[in-house]
Amino acid sequence: MPLSNPLKRTLSEENKSEAKKTRFCEDQSRKLSDAEEAAENLLKLAMAEPQRKANFSALNTSNSNGMNKNNQAVGAVNKQGTAKKLVIKNFKEKPSMPANFQEVTWEKLQGAVDAIHSSCSIRYSLEELYQAVENMCSYKMATGLYSQLMNRCQKHVRANLGQFLAETLDYEQFLKLIDNCWLNHCRQMIMIRSIFLYLDRTYVLQNSSILSIWDMGLDLFRQHIISDKVVETKTVDGLLKLIERERNGEAVNRQLLKSLLRMLSDLNIYQKAFEKKFLDATEMLYTAEGQRLVQESEVSEYLLHVDKRLAEENERLLLYLDQSTKKPLISCVEKNLLENHMKQILQKGLDQLLDENRISDLTLLFKLFNRVKDGLKYLRLEFAAYIKKTGRVIVVNPNNDPEKDKDMVQQLLDFKDKIDIVILVCFEKNEKFVNSMKESFESFINQRQNKPAELIAKYVDSKLRAGNKEATEEEMEKLLDKILVIFRFIHGKDVFEAFYKKDLAKRLLVGKSASVDAEKSMLSKLKQECGAAFTSKLEGMFKDMELSKDISLAFRQSLQNSNDSIDLTVNILTQGYWPAYPVVEVHLPSEMVRYQEVFKKFYLGKHSGRKLQWQPTLGHCVLKAEFNNYTVRKEIQVSLLQTLCLLLFNEGEEYSFSDIKTATGIDEMELKRTLQSLACGKARVIYKNPKGKDVNDTDSFKFADDFKHKLYRIKINQIQMKETQEENTSTTERVFQDRQYQVDAAVVRIMKTRKTLSHNLLISELFNQLKFPVKSADLKKRIESLIEREYMERDKDNPNTYHYVA
Repeated sequence: MPLSNPLKRTLSEENKSEAKKTRFCEDQSRKLSDAEEAAENLLKLAMAEPQRKANFSALNTSNSNGMNKNNQAVGAVNKQGTAKKLVIKNFKEKPSMPANFQEVTWEKLQGAVDAIHSSCSIRYSLEELYQAVENMCSYKMATGLYSQLMNRCQKHVRANLGQFLAETLDYEQFLKLIDNCWLNHCRQMIMIRSIFLYLDRTYVLQNSSILSIWDMGLDLFRQHIISDKVVETKTVDGLLKLIERERNGEAVNRQLLKSLLRMLSDLNIYQKAFEKKFLDATEMLYTAEGQRLVQESEVSEYLLHVDKRLAEENERLLLYLDQSTKKPLISCVEKNLLENHMKQILQKGLDQLLDENRISDLTLLFKLFNRVKDGLKYLRLEFAAYIKKTGRVIVVNPNNDPEKDKDMVQQLLDFKDKIDIVILVCFEKNEKFVNSMKESFESFINQRQNKPAELIAKYVDSKLRAGNKEATEEEMEKLLDKILVIFRFIHGKDVFEAFYKKDLAKRLLVGKSASVDAEKSMLSKLKQECGAAFTSKLEGMFKDMELSKDISLAFRQSLQNSNDSIDLTVNILTQGYWPAYPVVEVHLPSEMVRYQEVFKKFYLGKHSGRKLQWQPTLGHCVLKAEFNNYTVRKEIQVSLLQTLCLLLFNEGEEYSFSDIKTATGIDEMELKRTLQSLACGKARVIYKNPKGKDVNDTDSFKFADDFKHKLYRIKINQIQMKETQEENTSTTERVFQDRQYQVDAAVVRIMKTRKTLSHNLLISELFNQLKFPVKSADLKKRIESLIEREYMERDKDNPNTYHYVA
């Protein structure tokens, strides 16, 4: 059986005591001389075999070289109380050794080695064998002993080779046979080393040129069995067949694989004999598999297969493959199943995975592509291309379909949310993917100039307008934050400002703002994003509304001392803050004109030097109406233009379109829209003849005396809340004019600083400074305009160089 510890001699208590008397002295730091070591060894042999007659003379304890029996033990105290020292003297003559000691001892050891090799019982005790080895080493016989042991082991190993050369064994039987031989050899070498441990720890350690007993056993097995070409080939081929079967889904003997591969590692032939062939077979398998499956399988199925294969190979590394194989093996799988097919995988399935929002598959895709060189780079490029392609479909509207534009901003928000989740969950919030997403959004959203900015402003207007009960305050804050993210990608922020300003004005003037807190929150976000200059006019609009409340309150208080009872509210607007409204002249009733004059007198009395300009299109009124022969009373909330039309029916029952136009002085197109809201909407307080949705010049209108409605106060949709094409065009033109002024200012500012500058450098500086998209041709026109106005001039010798004119 194998011995884990060296054999030790067992001494009786008497012998131990005697040994102490002969081996130790009071001074333990003094070393024994060579003669004393020889005496000690002889004494050990005598004590180890007490029943057997020694083949050589033992120490005579009575002679002068030995220890006197009358001597007291170490540390003993004599009668006088003084300690006596124990003195050991050298032998006068070196002890002689029996002539046949080496032959007899080796015969004993050889019998034990043969018994171990043949799995038989050993005649002698292991203690006795260990002592024999120690004795031979002590008497300079270690070299011969090591040589005899190696020859005996070599003979045994050679004898085992024949069993592996039989042709009748299949590969699995062959592997089991060689595994059994290897395990037996290891077990035998462990037992042999236990017996010859003294040799291994003395002679072998002192001679670096020879192998330890264990390494000698490995070397013999390597030389005479595994290095045989037939045995090596059969072993490696058999292992590869077993692994191939396992890769194909069969259950195989993994313990056999583990044992034999460890054998190859222990014999230091794993890399040379097995690893190269194994990696070649692996590459051949996965090259063919990758080419076949990437064509046949869906991308999601293929990714799961690759992940499964990687897990299987990692399991093999844990169970039986050597760890030195890990890097080349995993690299081989990644290269042939992923790296060689990256573009094909992405082009075939990335768009589908993103369209269907397949989070788990996208997560796996990122994880796998993160393993291979440039994997994330290709994934990022395809991801950016997908965002641009999908975003362009949302933004670009070649047919100018208003219905498509209506949903554009909501689609952008939904798309952004979707992409954010993919980056956060699937792409581990990778910074490069975040930057690619931002660049892609900025790219596609600006392919259509001005319109996205306009639609975002209108979307904000729809959310901030009164009656919008879709969200709580917290949800509104989150929505505004999301809108602001989309807003950041827009180059033409001045377009957004113009439309937002126009819509904000309507919300404030008509009292349609859902929440003042939400309005100010949005204003604060815009200020933080674009700076104070961007929001200065918007903030001025809020200040005007607050001042107007104070003025209206003061106006009502001033009327308390007079006989006038006027229910009039006036908003005083600073012209520079608010959108430019066209001046419309209409025929107001005399009562309204009188109200205006009263307020004008009051206001100019407090603020002299100012000029008031009334805007009838922004006003609204509350009318009290009676129907069904004055039996049904209602209050109707309408715009000022609607009011002018309805007041006519106090004087008559029916009017033609031309009569109303003449009486009110309202523009024809505006009048048609106004009458349409009164006669064709849900609440029809007048009837149109003939019936229809559109108003024509030949139509006539009659008061609807039989009007019914469940509410007492009825609000008829006000025309000014609906943006017309003219308003849209006017807003866009104003933005264009403002941009021209900004370009002119930028050119003058640059030239004033540089004094002299070439055309190309000036254009480059303008592109850097201007915050909105602009074409080189437009810049060139503004430069020509400034030259004509003598702000700058061309160089006489070089027309492409400009000089600033002070």
